[in-house]
Amino acid sequence: MSQQTPTAQEAPRSQAYPELLYTRRTRYDPAADLRAAPALGKYTIGPNESDEWVWLATGYDEVRRILGDHTNFSTRRRWGAEGPTWRPPELVGHLMDYDPPEHTRLRSMLTPEFTVRRLRRLEPDIEAIIEEHLDTVEAAGPGADLMRLYAQPVPGEVLCELIGVPRDDRPEFLRHCHRHLDFSRSRKVRAADGAAFSRYLVSMVARQRKDPDDGFIGALIREHGDDFTDDEMRGVCVLLILAGIDNIEGMIGLGVLAMLEHPDQLPQLLGANDTQAAPGTPGKGRGDGGRLASDRALDELIRYMSVANAPTPRTAVHDVRVGDQLIKAGETVICSLTMANRDPSLTDGADRLDLAREPVAHVAFGHGVHHCLGAALARTELRIAYKALWRRFPDLRLAVPLDEVRFYNRALAHGVHRLPVSW
Repeated sequence: MSQQTPTAQEAPRSQAYPELLYTRRTRYDPAADLRAAPALGKYTIGPNESDEWVWLATGYDEVRRILGDHTNFSTRRRWGAEGPTWRPPELVGHLMDYDPPEHTRLRSMLTPEFTVRRLRRLEPDIEAIIEEHLDTVEAAGPGADLMRLYAQPVPGEVLCELIGVPRDDRPEFLRHCHRHLDFSRSRKVRAADGAAFSRYLVSMVARQRKDPDDGFIGALIREHGDDFTDDEMRGVCVLLILAGIDNIEGMIGLGVLAMLEHPDQLPQLLGANDTQAAPGTPGKGRGDGGRLASDRALDELIRYMSVANAPTPRTAVHDVRVGDQLIKAGETVICSLTMANRDPSLTDGADRLDLAREPVAHVAFGHGVHHCLGAALARTELRIAYKALWRRFPDLRLAVPLDEVRFYNRALAHGVHRLPVSW
């Protein structure tokens, strides 16, 4: 069966792509059927003639063009008879369901909380969380599953620290978050967990209204007061948590595995001084100077992995031409970040991991007005997580054969199931 359709008009009904084609990978790489897709083509997302047709953008130029054009492409979901201004309560404050000028209003108030300067205040807390979970890995001994004991719990703990969830409440709160993100469970059961952690955030926002602290929610209340509704604050926190947990978990696991496969590139990720000191300093702590992980190397690792398969689908609000294709008003477009970041037009040897590569304008964090709000937080967290791991375990290695490591392809993010390690 042919996997390619030259134009929307020529696409016969029999040429249906498998559902969620844009999530398909072979280890770190786009799968063969995803690679076979044109830069912009139109496909069914199911096996039946009545199933919805969507555009799939895989080319770097096409993806940047679509993501950067909020005038012609909207992230707002349409709700038919409910009317164009109606938004379901669970999406209030969810930035990816807002277009300018609503989006601009919310984002302008949030952005100052994610500057590098503001995030530096959070670094000691991130380091403490990471060291605590490295203690757990060390206590488990060689053969410990780095995903279960490190990559999975750290992102949620960091986000709880950011928004101010008390430590005693975190286990239950994060249990609901992780269960909600578990797509092996039914939609109804997942929705119940989503409602549970959402209710907790509602009560948390109410407490902060009465007595704001120095955390994320408290700062927004003190600086913007009535400019934010309680529901908008809750929605912003939900988005941060759901986007942050899966993506950082996947990136920690994939990044560690890639460095175990490419140990010659590890010094560039950790920073030369740190790498020279690491073999003789296997204990805890922040080290004796040395530069932090190379921003260039980390950004290349983020580009290469592109753990987020695609951003929120776009809906054309006008007829618009992208390249030689006409996308009509009301049609849906999915943008493959994985493929765009492997496009030869972005960089030479795009399928090769090269931590010495000159920086490129990749789209792993999206592009345009919806560029990931938490990108600086993600980079900070990953830099600390990789550096601390190899400082504690300088002889880190896989405890199972490489071909036993199983990758997962989820709708939201890419990663590995288990990562048993020794040292």
